[in-house]
Amino acid sequence: MKTYYVYILECSDGSYYTGVTNNIERRLLEHTSGLNINSYTHNRRPLKLMWHIELNDINQAIELEKKIKKWSHAKKKSNDREKWEDLRLLSKKKFNKD
Repeated sequence: MKTYYVYILECSDGSYYTGVTNNIERRLLEHTSGLNINSYTHNRRPLKLMWHIELNDINQAIELEKKIKKWSHAKKKSNDREKWEDLRLLSKKKFNKD
């Protein structure tokens, strides 16, 4: 069974990069070496792998990557520190009261 990884990198400027790969070691090496000068992470090195998860279905991995990319900065930061209560609260939709 094939394994896929969804991962979040913390960049040197404090931003986050989310990706999906079938070989996390190779992909991290590609990011940290700066091989692709047009990539988001190239000018934001050094990078830190702050979170990843293994999945066996590429469609689930892509779906999760897309969801995470829509998360707020605060939610991604909460995930890094494993503050699950914060993550739950940040996941709730906020409504303006008129």
